Amino acid sequence: MPLPKYAYFEGEIVPFEDAKISVMTSGLHYGIGAFAGVRAYWNEDEEQLFVFRAYDHFTRFLNSAKLLSFELGFSQEDLIEITRELLRKEGWREDAYIRPLVYAANESIGILRLQDLTPEVTIFTLPFGGYVPNEENTHITFSSWHRIDDNAIPARGKITGAYANTAFIKTDATRAGFDEAVVLNRNGHVSEGSGENFFMVRDGVVVTPPVTDNILEGITRRTVMELLREEMGVEVVERTIDRTEVYLAEEAFFTGSAVQVAAITRVDHRPIGSGVMGPIASGLRDIFFAVVRGKNEKYRHWNTPIYEAVKAK
Repeated sequence: MPLPKYAYFEGEIVPFEDAKISVMTSGLHYGIGAFAGVRAYWNEDEEQLFVFRAYDHFTRFLNSAKLLSFELGFSQEDLIEITRELLRKEGWREDAYIRPLVYAANESIGILRLQDLTPEVTIFTLPFGGYVPNEENTHITFSSWHRIDDNAIPARGKITGAYANTAFIKTDATRAGFDEAVVLNRNGHVSEGSGENFFMVRDGVVVTPPVTDNILEGITRRTVMELLREEMGVEVVERTIDRTEVYLAEEAFFTGSAVQVAAITRVDHRPIGSGVMGPIASGLRDIFFAVVRGKNEKYRHWNTPIYEAVKAK
């Protein structure tokens, strides 16, 4: 994976190698920060790079910062413009990933009060393809770890320190030979994957855990719920899911900015449905990838172009 050439750091775009922090930085020691994961998609026909749902991603980024009592002084539009400038300077002509990060920049030891911390924002971009190796045939397990509780660390924010929980979940699953894991909340109900939202199909209805079951309020989650309803005519229900329901599902899939839409075909060595990607996940993937690449005019407002439009020949 090639490294970026540039990063937004301490208020300006600098060479990537100059974007460095002190080993005493509080955000590094105590996981006090928040981030976003945003994708940009290359459209070969238009020779255009589109950032998908940039405004929504930066809204959630600012909300995550708000949970930490950080006042950043940026609007969504400010952050989008910085991102556009970064992507133009990099000149990516392939799918790319955008990582905004806000962190406690104080150089001190000792757990400080959030209101005493000084936040700093950095952003970088890099080429990025698939997240899980088997997007159409993902094998998962139920994790022995619980999803963080919203009364411990805000589950609806992308808080950096919370991803130690994700690391435990992902590590144990992959060491056991699975592609991913689904994690339960403290009440024993399905929450999400290690870094993905979870959906299943029961009796032709798509079901996903509600935001009150300690899930991240996913932007891709919101996207696919709309596409399922509006483009595929499928009923989508948000409700609590029990573990054994998943074993009986006709289909299951993960969604997220990194994972996109990945079909789950086995859980704990049990086949989901027929054990292959089903028609709802397959159809959704086709629609989703057309939308994110700007090929569906109805949803073009979700696509932020980066380069000047190429004139028709």
